[in-house]
Amino acid sequence: MRILLVEDDLKTGDYLKQGLSEAGYITDWVSDGLSGKHQALSETYDLIILDVMLPMLDGWSVLSAIRQAGLTMPILFLTAKDEIDDRVKGLKLGADDYLIKPFAFAELLARIMSLLRRGQQREEDVICVADLELDLRRRRVTRAGQRLDLTAKEFALLELFMRRQGEILPRSLIASQVWDMNFDSDTNVVEVAIKRLRSKVDLGFSPRLIQTIRGMGYVLEVGDDESA
Repeated sequence: MRILLVEDDLKTGDYLKQGLSEAGYITDWVSDGLSGKHQALSETYDLIILDVMLPMLDGWSVLSAIRQAGLTMPILFLTAKDEIDDRVKGLKLGADDYLIKPFAFAELLARIMSLLRRGQQREEDVICVADLELDLRRRRVTRAGQRLDLTAKEFALLELFMRRQGEILPRSLIASQVWDMNFDSDTNVVEVAIKRLRSKVDLGFSPRLIQTIRGMGYVLEVGDDESA
């Protein structure tokens, strides 16, 4: 399980990162809201722990950006802001839990485990974009009711695109998420894989879904037949 920790207090951040790592969680720690937003939107996390009062961008804004991007991972506010109105605001914006500082680390761990279990239970079995349907449980993909025969890597690539529909994904992110490797500008593995995926997902269907954004990367969205 991978957790993003957004906490500006260095002592608290170091304490939490060490404790979460010892509890078996891969933990990325950033100390300002702008970095937190960037990490949340560019990497994949199972859960986010978010402070409210942060440099550069407050926790409310980070949470709003994450939810507006369509990301549904559990988010736990960990903050000294203990007013009822603050808690209500956080939950209305899309937070899943709200823990007040000071806190007991054992309680934080218990809440994390509860949120992760809840997130796994509510994870969708089927993801749909237009007439493209990806069945996670049966590992099956169809377009306009027609079965598409994908390799394991093509399935993983398509799942990444569909989970982050409308988000431009750079080649470096695709390489790290699908192939678990650092991006090398001399390799064309990403381009080749996307070309093959397009031939199965878009060829003979309308509209085209996998778009190239020149100089930036790729995005899956409902476009038109003239899109590249």
